Amino acid sequence: MQKIFKKNYNKIGILGGTFDPPHRGHLYISKIALKKLKLNKLIWVVTKKNPLKRKPYLNTKIRIKLSKKITKKEQKIFVHYFGNKIKSNNTFDLLNYIKKKNQKTKLYFLIGADNLVKFHKWNNWKKIPKLARIVVFARQNYSMKSLSSIASKKLDKKDLVYINSKKINISSSLIRKFW
Repeated sequence: MQKIFKKNYNKIGILGGTFDPPHRGHLYISKIALKKLKLNKLIWVVTKKNPLKRKPYLNTKIRIKLSKKITKKEQKIFVHYFGNKIKSNNTFDLLNYIKKKNQKTKLYFLIGADNLVKFHKWNNWKKIPKLARIVVFARQNYSMKSLSSIASKKLDKKDLVYINSKKINISSSLIRKFW
């Protein structure tokens, strides 16, 4: 874990999720974020469980292993599990922990437009932009919903970055339907 925080980076991206399973859509938005936001690195934070979803299909160790496998050729993408360090699945706690380790670093928290729709249900959601800019990627059937979401209306516009890119019509839940 120490190698993630060894250097002083200017910009770090965080893509949190259960990655149940990880897929090329995760990798695609990671590469777009690295390029468009000029990130020094991006961390895939594998969580034990999403508090707003049911129990993951795959166990945490398998999801971490699969995430590392899919990102192994990517020099700026790191996979990490912070559950043992912060004892929380809460995004605010995660970002707070990372920010303390990298006080001068700008953090960018990547989410899909579907997550922005539910963002107001997250713990300490109004405090998250104080720790990281929220980077929103378009998802099929969610762009208009995200723009009219409670979070989009209540958060300061400077705290949200919308990235338009080619939509990859894939999701972990879609993949699990074929298992």
